[in-house]
Amino acid sequence: MKLIDRILGREKRAPIQSNDPYLAEWFGLTGGLGGYVDPVRASGIATAHACISIVSQNLAATPLNLYRRTDNGGRERETDHPLYGVLHDVANPTMTAYEAREALVASVMIAGNAFARLEWNGRGQVSALYPLDPGQVAVERLESGRLRYRVSSDRGGVRVYLQEEILHLRYRLARDGVMGLSPIQIARETFSLALTQQETAAKQASKSFLPEGALIFPNVIGKDQRQSVLDRMEAKVNSDLSTRGILVLDGGTDWKSFSFSSKDAEFLESRKLTNLDICRIWGVPPTVAGITDNATYSNSDQESRALVVRCLAPMARRIEQAMNASLLTVQSGKTLFIEHDLAGLLRGDLKARYDAYSVGRNGGWLSVNEIRGWENMPMINGGNEYLSPLNMTEAGNRQADPLNNEEDP
Repeated sequence: MKLIDRILGREKRAPIQSNDPYLAEWFGLTGGLGGYVDPVRASGIATAHACISIVSQNLAATPLNLYRRTDNGGRERETDHPLYGVLHDVANPTMTAYEAREALVASVMIAGNAFARLEWNGRGQVSALYPLDPGQVAVERLESGRLRYRVSSDRGGVRVYLQEEILHLRYRLARDGVMGLSPIQIARETFSLALTQQETAAKQASKSFLPEGALIFPNVIGKDQRQSVLDRMEAKVNSDLSTRGILVLDGGTDWKSFSFSSKDAEFLESRKLTNLDICRIWGVPPTVAGITDNATYSNSDQESRALVVRCLAPMARRIEQAMNASLLTVQSGKTLFIEHDLAGLLRGDLKARYDAYSVGRNGGWLSVNEIRGWENMPMINGGNEYLSPLNMTEAGNRQADPLNNEEDP
């Protein structure tokens, strides 16, 4: 727009629409019906913190390997590639791979977005990965459809990065197709209720659950007598003596309570239900998050597997596809790919693993060295051979029965 148009007031600007939760935090919008919920406070709820820690720590501890596709349709680890060390050992000079991956997953679960600055070497390979604070990153869509990232520094400066220089993980894609939605903001009513219940419990605890009510006298008493009774009542209730809970009410005095107990208001049951709702938001089984009211040995083992299948596996696939698109060039992506190794989380106990190995070994599709590799044992000579059961062969290669001197039907 020209300067003369601005002076004459003929400049027209389209309204800016944004669903960025940090704008609500900037303007001080707090909880309430449909209002903004502070992600920091919400993630500090015990159940929410447990869910975030379980998912982020388990995925960070799960091996994230760089594989190369082989000619026979298999795979092999590309341990000589610099990206393998970034994902598996050290993300950058000041952060291990575990710490970086844990921070990225936690950021996705809290803010809905996770960003990391990529450092490329002269060969076009990612050599370092630096996680960024999502509150300091602004995303813009260019006319070409590509994305541009503006990162604010703690010193007040702003630096612009292209799409190839940033790893962007998103929880759930928003309508604009650019930003991810925060699960805390999606379920803000649940977290608002949880925060309110937590504040109510804290207020009751700060008062040491002291009673609130009225003293009812059968006859009218004077102002001085009323004040004297209140002073003695308050001194007795607030006393640190062991007999502070014993009150003597004479002259027909009656006590009328104004407050409800937690049991009468079903406050504790309501908090339990809210904790279950928080587990449902992230798909974490209740027993895994420490809610063991209805836990048994059987369902605890099944819910541990459900954590991997229903919670960790979708999050792992979300991360893998984003990393394959951002950390690998188009040419290298034809032969290389990034993938989590979740098999170790589903292996079960020692007996279940060995029974499964026995089936695979006797069936002829597992070798000794493959089994020893999964158990972190060294390879042995001759361990790459596969068994071939005598009673199993291809249909076209059946031989004649020597007793009947005729071919098997």
